[in-house]
Amino acid sequence: MQIWSHKHIHSLANFSIEDYQSVFELANRFDALKNAGTKKIPALQGTLVTSLFFEPSTRTKNSFELAAKRLSADVQTFAPSSSSLTKGETIIDTAITYSAMGADTLVIRHASSYITFEIAKKLDALNSKTSILNAGDGLHSHPSQGLLDIYTLIKFFSKNSLRPEVLNSKKILIIGDVNHSRVARSNLWALTAFGADIILCGPKTLIPDEFNNFFKTPAPNQIKDPIKSRGSITISRSLEESITKADAIIVLRLQKERMKENLLSSINSYSLDYCLNAERLSLNSKEIPILHPGPINRGIEISSELVDEYPNCLINNQVANGIPIRMALLYLLQKHNK
Repeated sequence: MQIWSHKHIHSLANFSIEDYQSVFELANRFDALKNAGTKKIPALQGTLVTSLFFEPSTRTKNSFELAAKRLSADVQTFAPSSSSLTKGETIIDTAITYSAMGADTLVIRHASSYITFEIAKKLDALNSKTSILNAGDGLHSHPSQGLLDIYTLIKFFSKNSLRPEVLNSKKILIIGDVNHSRVARSNLWALTAFGADIILCGPKTLIPDEFNNFFKTPAPNQIKDPIKSRGSITISRSLEESITKADAIIVLRLQKERMKENLLSSINSYSLDYCLNAERLSLNSKEIPILHPGPINRGIEISSELVDEYPNCLINNQVANGIPIRMALLYLLQKHNK
């Protein structure tokens, strides 16, 4: 395993191939321990992981907390409705307070893009040793989801071994609301790092043409792209045509809570054009894995038939894989600080 150089994890834009490999290697080891019957190890005993979720979450919040507990860390949970935020305290002051209580890692989810950068900058200026782990910030990034998605695909295509290079030249179809999806942005950084070619499919209101130039806009704190050669991004408006080219499919949720204006004529019209169902999937004869970050809007983004009956629907695999991936991230951050 390579030396881990990141004190904070905000985005996958700054991840090198060695960074990805370190995460996957550790996740695989943690997963193997669980499969062997070892559900808890003392790797982070004596450390404190604090969960600061300012947005609702089921999978990510519980997955991080379970990951921390399996590493024997102490877990502290934040509840916005009963915190001093109701008295006017700022988000940054809240983070400083938890750092002062001794938090080794703050796992943060918030509706504002780049907020984790601001918090980390403030804590670093105070010489705090606390690490920040972004669990989703606005439209910007969701690094752990991007990592668990690519890990799930690698495991599917590698079968008995873990070979990220198996994604090279694979065509990954991402369907739906890319514009409002931090998951999609993290997937773009992660998948193309290993040479996968991405097809974005959806209406222009949800996938603007600007996504063709996604990698030309530097990420915050990104001096240069650590990946020498990435896969490509293309945009399609035809789901049927895109499915015929795909080796894997990632379906996205319509992020209605983040839409600032009415971008769809109706949910029904979107479903007619872009809902993934068995009939459309049959246009491709390959064994195509299907992913969805959840929560699912059945019958709008994907049919219940595919979710419940299609053997290569990997949604539950994603949830399960999220635990060892997040264990690996928590472990690596603590090793950086020692």
